Amino acid sequence: MIRAFLFDLDGVLTDTSEFHFLAWKRLGEDLQIPFNREQNEALRGVSRRESLALLLQGKTVTEEEAQQLMERKNRYYVDYIKKLTPANVLPGSREILIELASMGLKRMIVSASKNAALVIKLLQIGDLIDGVVDGSSQARSKPAPDLFLLAAKALDLDPKFCLVLEDAAAGIEAAHAAGMLAVGLGPVERVGAAELVIPSLEGQSAISILKRLDKKKSTYTWA
Repeated sequence: MIRAFLFDLDGVLTDTSEFHFLAWKRLGEDLQIPFNREQNEALRGVSRRESLALLLQGKTVTEEEAQQLMERKNRYYVDYIKKLTPANVLPGSREILIELASMGLKRMIVSASKNAALVIKLLQIGDLIDGVVDGSSQARSKPAPDLFLLAAKALDLDPKFCLVLEDAAAGIEAAHAAGMLAVGLGPVERVGAAELVIPSLEGQSAISILKRLDKKKSTYTWA
């Protein structure tokens, strides 16, 4: 019985991917390393440290240099996200969060980003969720299951009672590693490993998602 929805933040409830791309591209320009949108897709859902390694394309740096580069990228990114407003909540997201509250189901944001708290504040959705687990937790990032397991622990729930909504392959993998069902948002080519794939939350409802999952998995029911 599903008792909680665990939402990734970027790409699910809002879209800051363009800001991430611009920040990494700007860092690449600083280092004279070309970086394009196709390369940026490989960064979706992975940690800042792993993203830096992909950007560097084999270029060796010390750990101290890596920390400095990540901090510089983050400064660029924070400058961009300061433009966020409640209007940047993706269509359908706010409605589902409200619907889940009316159903008595928990709502957690689970993000690899260390800026999740700032984004939530700018979007003004803090009162619509029950908690946040993010990159500041020191846990291993997706595709490891750690962040989702921390969320389940915070809610005092067995992982099997949690449903993950993700837009990245790494997030789907992490959900399954945690023993959770997953809904993939985006193209099948990217999130096809999820139990259910939908384009976005626009036009969706929590009940419709749960019913569609129920048809795919006969042993699945919702609280």
